[in-house]
Amino acid sequence: MQITKNDDVFVQRLEEQKQLLQKCQKEQGIGSCMLCDKIIGCNLRKTYVNSVYESMSKGNTGGFEF
Repeated sequence: MQITKNDDVFVQRLEEQKQLLQKCQKEQGIGSCMLCDKIIGCNLRKTYVNSVYESMSKGNTGGFEF
């Protein structure tokens, strides 16, 4: 599979969101969002999950809801 310039945008956004999420986990002293009492309604995690979905779909589909 060849990565195009358009794909790079999604990969870059995913990496940025991943770093933000890992920073938050480190600050909270946890290794997983599942251990956080703020998981329900967490905008940081929601943004990360959306960036994962967008990186998989490359923006070809609509939004993602649980």
